[in-house]
Amino acid sequence: MNRIVLLAGLFLITLQSRADEPKQLTDVAYGKHPRNVLDFYPAKSDKPTPVVLYIHGGGWRGGDKKTNPNPFLDKGISVVAINYRYTQNGEEDNVVPPVKAPLGDAAYALQFVRSKAAAWNLDKQRIGATGGSAGACTSLWLAFHDDMADPQSEDPIARESTRLYCAAVNGAQVSLDPKELREWMPNYGYGAHAFGLPNFQSLIDNREKVLDWIKEYSPIEHVTKDDPPIALFYGGEEPVVGASPKDPTHSGIMGVKLEERLKATGVDVVLVCPGRPHPQYKNATEYLIDRLLK
Repeated sequence: MNRIVLLAGLFLITLQSRADEPKQLTDVAYGKHPRNVLDFYPAKSDKPTPVVLYIHGGGWRGGDKKTNPNPFLDKGISVVAINYRYTQNGEEDNVVPPVKAPLGDAAYALQFVRSKAAAWNLDKQRIGATGGSAGACTSLWLAFHDDMADPQSEDPIARESTRLYCAAVNGAQVSLDPKELREWMPNYGYGAHAFGLPNFQSLIDNREKVLDWIKEYSPIEHVTKDDPPIALFYGGEEPVVGASPKDPTHSGIMGVKLEERLKATGVDVVLVCPGRPHPQYKNATEYLIDRLLK
């Protein structure tokens, strides 16, 4: 009998513990498009928590927000994972250039999260972004871009800041400029779809026509001394500027060039890639936990 009572008590404690856990929210709409949805994973805390904004990869043409939030939740950091319009959705919506759709959606999702700070128990000043590939590029664009808040907007969400506390990314593209990219890596050939063009040669041929767009949507073009701390993680072979890597789209060469710009500007940066291990951070998760909890 005592054993049965003990087991029943443990069962009730487990149920109560689960009941005390903050409620996860899935497919919360932050915009009008079907892909303008996010998942919210709240950390259990009596005080406002830092936030990781996860932006998935997929070339801005695929991918999904599914992620594992537990490493952050275990440290008291909440997680928001977003979907956003692909570039093809941008074309369908007559967004020009198409890359404005995924990047603009990410910015608005960040503002939406800030607008929920009180309701979701979030520290709106401590939001770090992460992602891989296209999601990494978007994260860096948010990190470096001037604040896109519109204080005069009738939309209260649009009045929120788009600035980040930090960012840690994997395999990031840092520029969309074909001339610059070919100087770094002669075999580079990706990204024309961002501007609605059919192939990389067409991007080279039309570079002057789309140069304003290139500058607006290339993260490296927005670097200024007031930007937040950044961590860049790359795999593949050891980066050598001017070489033709096996995977130029995700090459550490881009990390090397961005690191140069950030250091010259005075922005705190960590670069981890083959030949460049770091004594403290093995991955983006470790960096974000350390930074967001400082």
